[in-house]
Amino acid sequence: MVFSSITFLVYFLPIFLLAYHLTPNKFKNACILIFSIVFYAWGGPKFIFVILGTTFLDFFLVNKMAESKSEKTKKQFLVISLLMNLGLLFYFKYSDFFIENINAVLGLAGIKEISWLKIVLPIGISFYTFESVTYVVDVYRGIHKPLKNFWHYQTYILLFPKLIAGPIVRYHDIADQITNREKNYTAEVKLSGFYTFCIGLAKKVIIANTIGAQADDVFKLDAQHIDSAAAWVGAIAYTFQIYFDFSGYSDMAIGLCKIMGIRLPENFNNPYLSSSITEFWRRWHMTLGTWMKNYLYIPLGGNKVDSNFKLYRNLFIVFLVSGLWHGASWNFIIWGAFHGLFLVLERLFLLKVYDKTGKFNFTDGKFALHNDFYFSLCLAVFFSFFAFIPFTKNIQVKVYGENHTALSNTLMLSFSIILFYISLSYIAALDFNPFIYFRF
Repeated sequence: MVFSSITFLVYFLPIFLLAYHLTPNKFKNACILIFSIVFYAWGGPKFIFVILGTTFLDFFLVNKMAESKSEKTKKQFLVISLLMNLGLLFYFKYSDFFIENINAVLGLAGIKEISWLKIVLPIGISFYTFESVTYVVDVYRGIHKPLKNFWHYQTYILLFPKLIAGPIVRYHDIADQITNREKNYTAEVKLSGFYTFCIGLAKKVIIANTIGAQADDVFKLDAQHIDSAAAWVGAIAYTFQIYFDFSGYSDMAIGLCKIMGIRLPENFNNPYLSSSITEFWRRWHMTLGTWMKNYLYIPLGGNKVDSNFKLYRNLFIVFLVSGLWHGASWNFIIWGAFHGLFLVLERLFLLKVYDKTGKFNFTDGKFALHNDFYFSLCLAVFFSFFAFIPFTKNIQVKVYGENHTALSNTLMLSFSIILFYISLSYIAALDFNPFIYFRF
């Protein structure tokens, strides 16, 4: 079940919001947890027990680790927890990939291949695994104390708005909000959440889906039919599709949590305004960047190394791992290596030569452009670069903010309801409604 589906928007969400607002404050976490289990079980009934089981073991292991007086014992519990979480991620997400590559080598050597059953990937496993890792590592580092209430930990891991595709949240960022349900449970925060959710839904349905349909038309062409026009349209369409698809979903997640009185960290900051790949990765999927920095880059030595070679090595390793995190295939590994290489090159010299770009031939395409594509592409370009100047950036801050006047609340509420209705109409009218990050 994804946020942009009729099932979620018409049935699940209204029932949840009604139940949540009727539930007393001290039972609101229980309400979230029950609906989160239902939400996940809807799309992955076989795997809900895997999550529930690992969270139970993690809760026990982390508390035992915190109670230990011996540093050696603490490290042992840390290693057990990490092996369990990362082991599950490896088994479900990467074992097929490694077995396929081993079999390819064995085949070349004339050796019998390893028989192996294809493993179904649990939805969202990369996201909730990373959050489990942050919890155990942060407790080990002494950043926060372990939870004494098992249900609070379950709520943190299974919180359904962020369960499928993030943002990736460190526990101490929302700890007080989970244990103190009244802290942010105000009308201003809830209204702001509704606005953010509706804007995110419109990004996903009106822009990403329409542009994505055009991208799919190009990608379905035979290789001999992809001329420069087709290549450019496909590349541009997919560029905007993936941004509005993922940032729209992040907005919906952030908005839903605000309605519950929980603030999540932002995940995107106008990434297409970036002037370099380095800046782009500070603005795109920011919670993943923060995770990689705190739990991989810094442990490798980060910037505090005694040579530029080690610094560049650390950057490259981080992006190689990031590529593998995005998907178990050589394409993603090469993609990560490509970005890591360019980050290193930018530090060396490339920032000085970005103004020297080449020109490309653009001929007539051999495919039909959808009429809706032009409108949606204009919207995509407009909103991708909307915050280019201070005036429009301030407008964006006010729209996503919580300090609205009575008039602006009336306008925003009306606008959000209209967006919600139009988005629902798009979903009902079109068969095309993918979600790129659904199986991460």
